[in-house]
Amino acid sequence: MSMQRNAAAFALLLGCLLPVGRAQDGPNAAISTTIDLLPADLVQPAGQNWTSYNGDYSGRRYTSLAEINTGNVGRLRAQWVFHPPNSAMMEVTPVVVNGIMFVTSSNDAFALDARTGRMIWHYSRPVTEGLIDDASQHINRGVGIWHDRIFLETDNAHLLCLDARSGQLLWEAAYADRGKNKNYGATSAPLVVKDKVIVGTSGGDDGVRGFVAAFDARTGKEAWRFWTIPGPGEVGAASWPGELYLRGGGTTWMPGTYDPELNTLYWGTSNPAPDFDGTVRPGDDLYTDCVLALDPDTGKLKWHFQFTPHDLFDYDATETPLLIDAVYQNEPRKLLVEANRNGFLYVLDRVTGKYLAATRFVEKLNWATGIDPQGRPIRTDVQPSETGSLACPGFAGATNWYSPSYDPATRTVYFLALEDCATFFKHPQKFVDGKTFYASGVRHLSADKPKKILLAYSLDRGEFLWRSPQVGEGHSWGGTMATAGGLVFFGDDAESFEAVDAKTGKPLWHFNTGQSLHASPMSYAVNGKQYVAIASGSDLFIFALPE
Repeated sequence: MSMQRNAAAFALLLGCLLPVGRAQDGPNAAISTTIDLLPADLVQPAGQNWTSYNGDYSGRRYTSLAEINTGNVGRLRAQWVFHPPNSAMMEVTPVVVNGIMFVTSSNDAFALDARTGRMIWHYSRPVTEGLIDDASQHINRGVGIWHDRIFLETDNAHLLCLDARSGQLLWEAAYADRGKNKNYGATSAPLVVKDKVIVGTSGGDDGVRGFVAAFDARTGKEAWRFWTIPGPGEVGAASWPGELYLRGGGTTWMPGTYDPELNTLYWGTSNPAPDFDGTVRPGDDLYTDCVLALDPDTGKLKWHFQFTPHDLFDYDATETPLLIDAVYQNEPRKLLVEANRNGFLYVLDRVTGKYLAATRFVEKLNWATGIDPQGRPIRTDVQPSETGSLACPGFAGATNWYSPSYDPATRTVYFLALEDCATFFKHPQKFVDGKTFYASGVRHLSADKPKKILLAYSLDRGEFLWRSPQVGEGHSWGGTMATAGGLVFFGDDAESFEAVDAKTGKPLWHFNTGQSLHASPMSYAVNGKQYVAIASGSDLFIFALPE
């Protein structure tokens, strides 16, 4: 392990900068270098600070900043670009507190001056050799923050705690037992709730047993662990004969959301394993393809909702569960809204987990004909076969991990959908440590071109307000962000970062990054000036209005 820190530069910065909100204004005004993020600060909606992966606990990826709006977004210009060493395809969402930006790439973490991109410190450790599948790409989506501590997950599923002021390693916890199963990894950003750091794992296609785990933010001691695949004698174990529960999938590779009033954590789980051979895992395969409602203090399950029972097509439910308070069907409700990889957008009561509604959002969908009154899919006979079966959505799903957003002013959910199909094959496979566990594979027909579409779904009307087809073949995985300025920012499918009118979908601005976008946008302010950021390819781009 190696560590590189620019403590001297940070000390110099400390000496010449002042807290936000004091007398100075303008581009040359001082910023605060005080990093002491309290649990109460994490509850605040995203605005000047962007304190977690989705901006706040609700997952809505909405900023209250409105300096950049529909009238002036056309003047938006790139301010600076940050290129981390050894970066390839960045999927990070930066976190910004008091003018300091925290960014990750692989097993590296950086603190930057959020106005200029100047590096304050850099923590680095080598990538792990011998990983498979998603973890082998050494993806990292960001950090969590608590008081003056920064938390990140490494590619081999270690949780690191760093001093936010210097980048010094304070403690480390290996939270997946790779001695028993080499296929564990991690690609997510941690979520901090109260005094706990909550993490998940990747490897759902590789025969691991999924879990959500919480660690004490001070000491790194494990507080609780919820296994997403039930063991012998537990509810749902009938789907996992013999020792299959030890490699049943159900991983938790994206951060969840949290309701402080209900004190409930909502976390999505991935597909069962093996992916395409359901004969060895009969029944619903709990708790795969679920959203779990957990007590963050104890890890106890409050309720669950399964979107795709007995999944045969890799329809992970790790998409962001949006927490929205609204009058719905003439009744004030606490809602959970999720555009799911299986092609349906779901509305649940997040207090009880009760199913309320589902809306199909892609045309190419043949695995189910609809959703019944209990929220279960009405399945067709489409399933993987030895000779191959065409299923829609395809392997990448009708949407995926790239972030949705919600604008409370328009009461509209924005997300990117993918119109696509694929041919799924099934062949029995024995689990082998260090190998993937798909039980065959997927083939994409070259003549069938995928298509991305930006969608705007009205909660009030229960229908789509507008659809904006993208130019390209579905290769971009950029998410969305809604703003109080009436805009939706997103990564489009032509290597371009774009802003549209939230009410109409009318394109207002774009910037060609020259690289594919595999990340979701965010926004922050320093000394009253609003910035917008997104990672694209191997770089992080920052935009603002010219002075």
